[in-house]
Amino acid sequence: MLIAPFRELLSAYVPAAAREREFIARMQELTLQDAPFHRRSFAPGHFTASAFVLDPSRSCLLLILHKKLGLWLQPGGHFEPADDRAFAAARREVAEETGLGELSPLLAGEQLFDVDIHRIPARRDEHAHEHFDVRFAFVATSRALAENEEVVDARWVPLAEVPRVTSDESVLRAVRKLLALAS
Repeated sequence: MLIAPFRELLSAYVPAAAREREFIARMQELTLQDAPFHRRSFAPGHFTASAFVLDPSRSCLLLILHKKLGLWLQPGGHFEPADDRAFAAARREVAEETGLGELSPLLAGEQLFDVDIHRIPARRDEHAHEHFDVRFAFVATSRALAENEEVVDARWVPLAEVPRVTSDESVLRAVRKLLALAS
């Protein structure tokens, strides 16, 4: 991952609220540290990439039941050494976790849709740390999902019903953004 284009991606993002401005400032600070994309960087954490994927009708959001966290969230995960762009990492994660490979960007180009920083609890093989998540929005060309060992379950949830499936504020914030784009 080349750091200069990643910094440009962060700089180009227009935060929707004060909380996101704080996230961007902390993300820009993290880019100055050694190995900000390495999954074993725990102080304070590392970058991840995720995707909010709409079905072809743009009325349903793809959510996965995260195996380790036990929460319904958007697909996403860690950067891999071969990832050259954050956009490509988010797209790869969707394909790995759900089998969806044909995705169109919801926004022009490869611009960020959302940013978030969230705490990951300690587990026996890693320290507690934060995920500095850069998020993109896509539209799938199909609703066909494939099973994957990383994901307990995956489903298309009507946008209006997402609050019944998850209480995660970062997912709900993204749904509000998606609904605003549709109107």
